[in-house]
Amino acid sequence: MTDISELDLQNLRHLIGGYDTTHCKMQDYAQKAEDMEVKQFFQKSAQSAQQTKQQLMQFLQ
Repeated sequence: MTDISELDLQNLRHLIGGYDTTHCKMQDYAQKAEDMEVKQFFQKSAQSAQQTKQQLMQFLQ
């Protein structure tokens, strides 16, 4: 791992936490949605948030 400042680590932590929260909320909204288009929108949003979270976590490896 390259040297990352403490501020960068804090920023990554906040970003990862935010995307994790977004992923959970979008999944919950998708489960509750009755309209198929709305459900798919939330499912895609949840997947996108999960992928972004995983990409950010790669900076910690």
